[in-house]
Amino acid sequence: MNIAVVARALALVLGLCLSLAVAAAEPTAKKDKPAAKPKAAAVSMPTIIWRGDRATARAFVRELAKNFETTKQARIELQPFNTISGLDAVNDGSADMAGSARPPMPDRAEEKQLTFFPVAWDGLALITSPKNPVNDITLKQLYDIYLGRLTNWKELGGEDAPINLYAVASPLDGIEYSLRNLLYHHGDQAVSVPRLYVNVEKLEEGIALDPHALGVSTFSGVHANHGIKVLSVEGMSASPASVADGSYPLYMLLFVVSREDGKNYANVEKFVQYTNSDAAKAILRQHDLVPYADAPSLPGNEPVRTAFIDTHLGTAPAASAVASTGASGGTPVSAPVATADFLIRTAPNAATTQEAKDRAARLEIEKKNGTKPDGAVAGH
Repeated sequence: MNIAVVARALALVLGLCLSLAVAAAEPTAKKDKPAAKPKAAAVSMPTIIWRGDRATARAFVRELAKNFETTKQARIELQPFNTISGLDAVNDGSADMAGSARPPMPDRAEEKQLTFFPVAWDGLALITSPKNPVNDITLKQLYDIYLGRLTNWKELGGEDAPINLYAVASPLDGIEYSLRNLLYHHGDQAVSVPRLYVNVEKLEEGIALDPHALGVSTFSGVHANHGIKVLSVEGMSASPASVADGSYPLYMLLFVVSREDGKNYANVEKFVQYTNSDAAKAILRQHDLVPYADAPSLPGNEPVRTAFIDTHLGTAPAASAVASTGASGGTPVSAPVATADFLIRTAPNAATTQEAKDRAARLEIEKKNGTKPDGAVAGH
């Protein structure tokens, strides 16, 4: 017999035996393995639709939304666009929550049913190119620039070159509104701005390339941008500390906005409560924002700030401003009423709002009765 044929036959027999042995062992091996654990069912969370301006989106909403989802209470779908789109979407129910860098606009019908929850204080940052030698701007200069009355950097101690003013084009943009409201007491004040951008991020990109540019953004948005120079205002630089103590005059509030009768309000309320948690405050501080609760004196400082700005603009007599604020710069007599009005518009559900309303009501009664708060007859 051929040896090669015999070898092949033996190899086939051995291979068959080995296959049978493996097949016989497999059931035993499977029985020895522990049973696989069933996969945990995916946690289903409700969705909150957020729409609003890019300023609040990058300032705190993106990161707070991400961390809020880890609490398993709800997920947040972000739709950043602009202020009006967010507020109107919440008003008509196509979004649950909005972001805004301004308070409600008086008499605008779409905003009357909305509640503005203050989250953080930020500084309005006047920005230019690092190539621009100017480092400081006065409130009066800013006032005149936006009205087209001051047009050359030479008048600010800079080069003999035109001031190229930039602004966000969308109507009633939160940042633009807040600045104009402080300067002119009208957030929708008509101004002379030839260069308009779709959002604040595009505006910053344009300003970084133009040594003669000027525009406004948020301090939290540009403080780490080395392609941007932030000007001081009246010699005061924006910072979390100068915003918190009110010494930097151009500070503003960032809000979360919702409708209390909205179909998803219960979940929005959970997020609003989360914004006041220690974890959320830590995130806000990392972004150089001042958590709303960290500066409890700022709402009451509003009349003092208004007097300061108006005095520097020359729109209020200095003597009358000193008299209204007191020689030491204390709270003006009208502060309780003004504070209550400010809080009712911006934080209607806060405990401090009710306290302010009570103080204002007492003041009105005292004025009507002709007595001072301490019971003395007014005028004596």
